[in-house]
Amino acid sequence: EENMNTTLIIMAAGIGSRFGTGIKQLAKMAPNGEIIMDFSIYDAKEAGFTKVVFVIRKAIEKEFKEVIGNRLSKVMPVEYVYQELGDLPKGYQVPEGREKPWGTGQAILACKNVVKEPFVIINADDYYGKEAFVKLHDFLVSGEDLGREFTMGMGGFILKNTLSDNGTVTRGVSVVDENGLLSQVHETTGIEMGEDGQIKCDSEEVQKWISPEDKVSMNMWAGYPEFLDFLAEDFKDFLMNVEEGDLKSEYLLPNIVDKLLKEERANVKGLETQDRWFGVTYKEDKETVQEAFRELIADGVYAEKLWE
Repeated sequence: EENMNTTLIIMAAGIGSRFGTGIKQLAKMAPNGEIIMDFSIYDAKEAGFTKVVFVIRKAIEKEFKEVIGNRLSKVMPVEYVYQELGDLPKGYQVPEGREKPWGTGQAILACKNVVKEPFVIINADDYYGKEAFVKLHDFLVSGEDLGREFTMGMGGFILKNTLSDNGTVTRGVSVVDENGLLSQVHETTGIEMGEDGQIKCDSEEVQKWISPEDKVSMNMWAGYPEFLDFLAEDFKDFLMNVEEGDLKSEYLLPNIVDKLLKEERANVKGLETQDRWFGVTYKEDKETVQEAFRELIADGVYAEKLWE
C-alpha cells in the first residue's frame, strides 16, 4: 500500500485575478524566496504523494512555470490542466457577459483525463500544515470503504485557526457526527471573530450555532477518480439550472459534497488537524504569512533552503 500513487491537485487558476495582474504577489513568502505552494508541495511529498497536477489558466502558464512549475518539476512529476471559462460540456454556451470561470468544481473536473489515482485537492494560496497531508494521504492509501457510492475525506481545520486579521473569510462550515463523518457542509461567507469572542457570519442559519471550535473545510478534499466521473455529469446539471442573467454563480466543491451527503451518495471522513492555517486573502495578510514562515523556520519545522 505504501508505494501507491497519489496525486496532489493544486487549484491555481484563480491566482492573480484577485490582486490584479500577474502572480507575483504570491511570490516570496520565505527568506529564501519560496512561495506558499512550495511548502504545500514539500509537505505533500513528505507525506507520500507522488505527483502534482496544477490547475491553471492558459493566460498565466508562462509566468506560472517561471515562478514555480519549472523548479518543482525537478523534485516531483508535474502536470498541468487548464480551467477556462469556455470549457463546457457539449451543447452548453457561456452566458453573454460572464467573465469568470465556474469555480472549484469546474477546476477539479478539468483533471478528469489526467488524474487516474487517489487524490487530494488544495488551494494554491493556502498553507495547510503537515498533519493534514499525512492524515489524508494515509486515509486514501488505507482504502477504507465508508459504505456509500463515494468515499471521501476532508481536512478539518478548527475555525478559530483559520481567520484573517484583515477582513472576513469564506469557509465550508461543517457538521461532523460522532463517527467523524460529515453530515453537512455550509459554504459560509463573511466569517470573522467578533470583539466578544463569538464568531459572526453572513448566514442567518449558520449564525445560530457557529462557534470558534467548529470544523471547517479549507477546500482540502480527498477522493478517488470516480468522483471526477460524477462531476462530469453533475456539472451539466448545474449548468442547466443557471438562471438567465446570472453571470456569477459558481460550481463549488463544498456545495457539491453537501449535495452528495444529502442524497446519501457519499460518506466523507473529517480528518481533524490542529495546525494553524494561513494564507493571503487580503494584501495585508502577506506580512503575517511571511512572519509565520520565519517562525516555522526558526522552530526547525522547515529548513531555510527548503529544497536543498
